[in-house]
Amino acid sequence: MESQVVSFLIKCPDQKGLVAKITSFFYEKGFNILSSQQYVNSIENTYFMRIRLNADGTNISKEELENSFLQLAEPLQIDWSVNYGDKKQNVAIMVSHTSHNLYDLLERSKEGRLDCNVKMIISNHDKLRYIAEMFNIPFYHLPVTKETKKEQEAQVIQLLDSSDIDLIIMARYMQILSSDFINHYPERIINIHHSFLPAFQGANPYKKAYERGVKLIGATAHYATEDLDEGPIIEQDVKPVTHESTPTTLKRIGADIEKLVLARAVKNHLNHQIIVSGNRAVVFPEAGE
Repeated sequence: MESQVVSFLIKCPDQKGLVAKITSFFYEKGFNILSSQQYVNSIENTYFMRIRLNADGTNISKEELENSFLQLAEPLQIDWSVNYGDKKQNVAIMVSHTSHNLYDLLERSKEGRLDCNVKMIISNHDKLRYIAEMFNIPFYHLPVTKETKKEQEAQVIQLLDSSDIDLIIMARYMQILSSDFINHYPERIINIHHSFLPAFQGANPYKKAYERGVKLIGATAHYATEDLDEGPIIEQDVKPVTHESTPTTLKRIGADIEKLVLARAVKNHLNHQIIVSGNRAVVFPEAGE
């Protein structure tokens, strides 16, 4: 195996000797451990690990490594995934009217702060095409109505699959995705919304927040699941506001928080820092990347 960083994400029932068995396995295969992060959920008796390895000097193939690890994993009931860091993930961004998240993601990607290839932007409106053209990203305008929803989603799926898309980012795509669509990409769709949900659903959430005199506003990034806005939470943030805030200032502050929260969530996913367990996301902090 060439010089590269290999990352394993591991989840299993907690039991004695796990760290020794796992680290000994990698030592015996010739890997150098760069970082090892662990978490034990004592309520659910579950062990989580993210381990990053330097493959320098190993002469084992990917197939050999995975087959050998499988023999260790099965008796310990380890649920695992491995990433070899040898290819950038392909990303699609879905958006409707609002531009702030789209601009931010494209700028971070262009500057190398998000390690991915943004392959396409898909929108149910034509309004933001000019941004795609600025960044030289293919833009697909696929309008949707209640009657055409099924056909439109089939078009989107065809586009995504034909371009080998690894991650779909809903950067304020204001359409509810069907269960069929979401289940086609499990743990591969990240959504962003204002943290008022479910209290301020629908149009003009910041106007409703103003009318209620909220003292905190924020944003939540999560994986999309069949339960609307109730998937595993990856990142959240809030800012205190006062009675002096107008709907306009609330909206501006909210947009800034959304950009940061969505970018952090996407980066966590791209860096293989997340293990989903039930409806919870275990998010390991960056470790020397």
